[in-house]
Amino acid sequence: MILSRAPTRITLGGGGTDLKSYYAKYGGFLIAGAIDKYCTILANKRFYDSIRLSYSQMEIKDNAADIEHRIFREALKLTGIEKGIELHSTADVPASCGLGTSSSFTVALLNALHVYNKDFVTQKQLAEEACHIEIDILGEPIGKQDQYMAAFGGPTCLTFNKNGDVLVEPLRISSEALDQLESNILLFFTGKERSASEILSEQDEKCQQDDQEMAENLHRIKEIGLETRKYLERGEVNKLGELLHVHWEIKKKRSHKISSSFIDECYEVARQNGATGGKLVGAGGGGFLMCYCNNNNNSKPKLVEAMQKMGLRWERFHFDFDGAKILVNA
Repeated sequence: MILSRAPTRITLGGGGTDLKSYYAKYGGFLIAGAIDKYCTILANKRFYDSIRLSYSQMEIKDNAADIEHRIFREALKLTGIEKGIELHSTADVPASCGLGTSSSFTVALLNALHVYNKDFVTQKQLAEEACHIEIDILGEPIGKQDQYMAAFGGPTCLTFNKNGDVLVEPLRISSEALDQLESNILLFFTGKERSASEILSEQDEKCQQDDQEMAENLHRIKEIGLETRKYLERGEVNKLGELLHVHWEIKKKRSHKISSSFIDECYEVARQNGATGGKLVGAGGGGFLMCYCNNNNNSKPKLVEAMQKMGLRWERFHFDFDGAKILVNA
């Protein structure tokens, strides 16, 4: 029996510059943090030759090629496993919530299957294979950040070179600043699930068509990512709230699908009750609203109460430093 898990993530700055349609022309940069909300895969040898999958549905198939779940199917094909295995998946957060659950699932699955095959794989290989499945094979109009964050974990800086190579660097932040960052970021679930592909496809198409307004928007987002890194590594953590606010105002201009009247109202209420900034995590449209609250003025309880009155659910978290991990290999 093999138990494999990979973390989800929150993006702190630069999100959207990890799509090939942008970084292949200009290069991309973002800073993100893996968090302790996991996708977990259990793999076990099956008595019968068939393949049994358990997720939100159940499948029993004689051949990997017949599997309906696209990521299960492609991961089994990529690792050459054709029969005699059981795979079960669980997740700490819903799908389509903006935390990169799909890529976390893919990375955890690939890690489990490689260990099942007794193959040694690096974090980079896991990330690249997950990108290959999701982007190249399945054609999802998404970027590379989720796969790399699920594989590497930690508060991490990702530089996307024009040739597709990804430079992974840990955020050089002090323990005191990291504690402050973790304490002052609050995640609230809006209750709205959405498809990232649906929202990102518009950005992707505009970048491919050399839309100057979209390019300028993402240039500024990339600058905010670099500024975020500078201030966090200096220990000026409270600057993040201001940068998130600017980031959100710019991000909303990319598409009318990114926000809604309800989300705008929630954000305004958050700002009136102690949040200095925030944004929806991920592509937008729903999922988690991330707020930054300088707790030195004791406004955190007030903010939590205000968001709960709006119907949002506060979800506590800690940063994850392990990335993709095998918990059990028995």
